[in-house]
Amino acid sequence: MIKFALVGCGRIAKRHSELLGMGQIEDASLVAVCDILEEKSKAIGEKFNIPYYTDMDEMMQKEDIDVVTILTESGYHARDTINLAKYGKHIVVEKPMALTIDDADDMIMACERNDCKLFVVKQNRFNVPVVKLREALDQGRFGKLFMGTVRVRWCRDQNYYSQAPWRGTWAMDGGVITNQASHHVDLLEWMMGKVDSVYAKGIQALADIEAEDTAAVILKFRNGGIGIIEATTAIRPKDLEGSLSIMGEKGSVEIGGFAVNQMIHWNFNEEHEGDKEVKNKYSVNPPNIYGFGHQSYYEHVVDCIKNNKKHLVDGLEGRKSVEIISAIYESMETRKEVFLRFKPEHCKLGHRL
Repeated sequence: MIKFALVGCGRIAKRHSELLGMGQIEDASLVAVCDILEEKSKAIGEKFNIPYYTDMDEMMQKEDIDVVTILTESGYHARDTINLAKYGKHIVVEKPMALTIDDADDMIMACERNDCKLFVVKQNRFNVPVVKLREALDQGRFGKLFMGTVRVRWCRDQNYYSQAPWRGTWAMDGGVITNQASHHVDLLEWMMGKVDSVYAKGIQALADIEAEDTAAVILKFRNGGIGIIEATTAIRPKDLEGSLSIMGEKGSVEIGGFAVNQMIHWNFNEEHEGDKEVKNKYSVNPPNIYGFGHQSYYEHVVDCIKNNKKHLVDGLEGRKSVEIISAIYESMETRKEVFLRFKPEHCKLGHRL
């Protein structure tokens, strides 16, 4: 049995605690939780009849823990990962992995020094239609890729941002690109390959926050293709979609739905057995606003730990989207095309003013 603990008992902790605490993940259990606000850790602790803490170091010293899942504010992911790595326990960190490239690098090095695995939560990679898309890509069914697009059209009203003062701030969160669209940025890079450059515009359309609630990005990929990111939390009155489209010389696929969960188009020049069933077979309704893949993700984490397997999104893999997002914000500030493998100079994300 792999024993998990949670650090941070905010909004996303409900999903993680239910999966681990209600026996939904085979060979995994929830043994402790921690939050600096006692009422938050107490609520989860009492729900699952496990110890709760307000100090993560005290929890680590007193409890028998194999893996710590970090669910604190985005701006604290690096700080908490580096601090907890000293205990030599494996670490799962929610998206975004970090807000700066330097922080991501420090997290990777801290875990390497202490011989602990670092898992970055990218649960949408485990969505049923996304897995099928990646399978087709690995089989070479697309041929030359020339365009990939993502669309995040969600509703987060002012009340959402006002519920927690860190939301929408440069120091602790960023805007729609960092928070809501970070999974989609990851999926786009995972399918299309390395990014050469980005050009981005961002605005505060409806939300009164420091960062953007609406953004458009053009990407150039190393393979010669181009990409588009369209992301907003200003949709009213309710969410529309979270979508991914991949287009190549021999085929095109579009995954839509609320959380990249519904196969919309599956078209290839050469038909394979089972293609006609794909749209029905490889779609699934997400159980909640966080999508479908957290359960499959945790099953993957447990499998990697028990069998010493390579994990799908380690620190280096998670770092890729951090670098792309940093370049996007650099472009927003400079109003210029920004090439990857750069050192941010104007990007505000993650910096405490």
